[in-house]
Amino acid sequence: MAKIKITQVRSTIDRPKDQKATMEALGLRKMNQTVEHEATPQILGMVAKVAHLVKVEEK
Repeated sequence: MAKIKITQVRSTIDRPKDQKATMEALGLRKMNQTVEHEATPQILGMVAKVAHLVKVEEK
């Protein structure tokens, strides 16, 4: 599977609980933090839900 790098670029302050939970589930807890995940349909769906808060790069 392909890998993707996900970086948090916007804050989760004043965001709905489900978006905060999605960010935490992706492993993002701080601004400018980067995590790597496999590009599975589940991960891509989570990224789509918080696309306005993150930057995604294919690796």
